[in-house]
Amino acid sequence: MHSRNLGFYLFSLKLPKQIIKQSPATKLPLFTIHFCPTFADLNFVTMNNRRAFEIPFVGLKPGVHEFQYEIDDKFFAPYDEQDFTNVYANVKLTLDKKNGFMLLKFDIDGTADAACDRCGNPLTMRLWDEFNIVVKMVDEPQKMNEQEEDPDVYYISKTESHLHIADWIYEFINLSIPTQKYCPEDAEGKSTCNPEVLKKLEQMENDTEKGANPLWKGLDQFKNLQ
Repeated sequence: MHSRNLGFYLFSLKLPKQIIKQSPATKLPLFTIHFCPTFADLNFVTMNNRRAFEIPFVGLKPGVHEFQYEIDDKFFAPYDEQDFTNVYANVKLTLDKKNGFMLLKFDIDGTADAACDRCGNPLTMRLWDEFNIVVKMVDEPQKMNEQEEDPDVYYISKTESHLHIADWIYEFINLSIPTQKYCPEDAEGKSTCNPEVLKKLEQMENDTEKGANPLWKGLDQFKNLQ
């Protein structure tokens, strides 16, 4: 149901010529070793980020527990490229531990930047929503997840000790993004979209309507008749 991306370490050694110097005592070259910052560091951060979203629920007492997470663009690095940027979201997770299952409530609150679907202008969207998940502990979680039709129910093994919530947060933030992203209206109820783009779109729409079906051109003279 939810994939788990495991980061891994890949280190490469670089010996830039400008940092190779001779020791005044032995006249032997001294080397400074650098780890590749482009890939190794990224995966190191990715590993740490995902560990921050693992809850060791076995050690929790029965009852309600709260967790807070601050999400920014770095969180989305292990996933595919998003159509929004400059994310700042506060995720409040309420975990109610029961006997054999847990009730999870995710409250999403924040902002993200995207382009208007109509005119392409940059706009800042408000993220606000809540989602509920029931996590049940069973003997055959994979089989149960394949058979379960309710997307709000998820199964984990009875031997599991940690709850991995990164993929849920990723999914819920994406679901909090409006499906239609438009510039807001002003006080008079008019669109604040780029007027030049709107004019061009209107012209294209009119041209399309006129040339859509040549069979109707001869009937234009009758369209206003009652």
